[in-house]
Amino acid sequence: MPTETLHFDNARLAQQLFNNDARNLSALERQLGVKATARDAWIKLEGEIDAVTRARHLFQLLEGTLKTGGHVRTQDFAMALSVVRNEGVAALESLQAERIETSPKKATVTPKTTGQRRYIEAIRQHDITLGVGPAGTGKTYLAMAMATAALRAAKVNRLILTRPAVEAGEALGFLPGDLQEKLAPYLRPLYDALHDMLPAEEIQRLMERGTIEIAPLAYMRGRTLNHAFIIFDEAQNSTTEQMFMFLTRLGHNSKAVITGDITQIDLPRHKPSGLIEARQALAQVEGIAVIELGKKDVIRHPLVARIVHAYEQHRAVQPA
Repeated sequence: MPTETLHFDNARLAQQLFNNDARNLSALERQLGVKATARDAWIKLEGEIDAVTRARHLFQLLEGTLKTGGHVRTQDFAMALSVVRNEGVAALESLQAERIETSPKKATVTPKTTGQRRYIEAIRQHDITLGVGPAGTGKTYLAMAMATAALRAAKVNRLILTRPAVEAGEALGFLPGDLQEKLAPYLRPLYDALHDMLPAEEIQRLMERGTIEIAPLAYMRGRTLNHAFIIFDEAQNSTTEQMFMFLTRLGHNSKAVITGDITQIDLPRHKPSGLIEARQALAQVEGIAVIELGKKDVIRHPLVARIVHAYEQHRAVQPA
């Protein structure tokens, strides 16, 4: 059986390539048919020549990720292995080459799937992009990365992040606290994504200056948004009227990304989703991209995938 030994700068780097988790090496053997043995600063590969070559390229590309400030968690290893197995080394090289710089103090952001790369390319090339897909596909996260990168490069003057507070019917007056306290539960996911892109002190400074604004959808009415990168999150919970209102806010030198999951609509049954209508009405409009993300683009803990599979099997055998 052909073998090849890969040598790295030090033992720590070699271990980081597979997150120092033997289960990742076991997954490599199951999926590529390559047995990997890690010792000190080297990894020995054993298998068929083509499989060993693919495994070598996998580790070399992951090494590049680490050396440019990225991380290789178990989830990252699993996604990279899946791409190499199903799409080939060239597909993973293409993903690794797409690096989004959000801050010198934060790791670069890279797409994990081909669908995510298409989404990033669409955002770069279009003024309005609709990212439609299930939870966990990186719709908001990647849009936030592109937005902060655009702000850092001075391509826009401000970021505007919005989502409908549908659970409160956008009528927040009955809730206790000041405006920020009323909005916090609905806008928390946007804050979380933002903190992954920028240091906390920088976010605070930019928000105090008004360079970053996070507000409910209702606050967009009557405005013209110039020189801005706008992210409209959870858009499946906007009405058709709200969606049209938002789309007509776009001003000069601005870019908008609209994200949502049409399987998670919280609107009353008699109110159609603005995202569904926009997805249909705008599909052929020049300057607008509609990107559909699917199950293959879901980035989550491997255990979650096993939980979902177990529930699907359990429910399949339950009586109707």
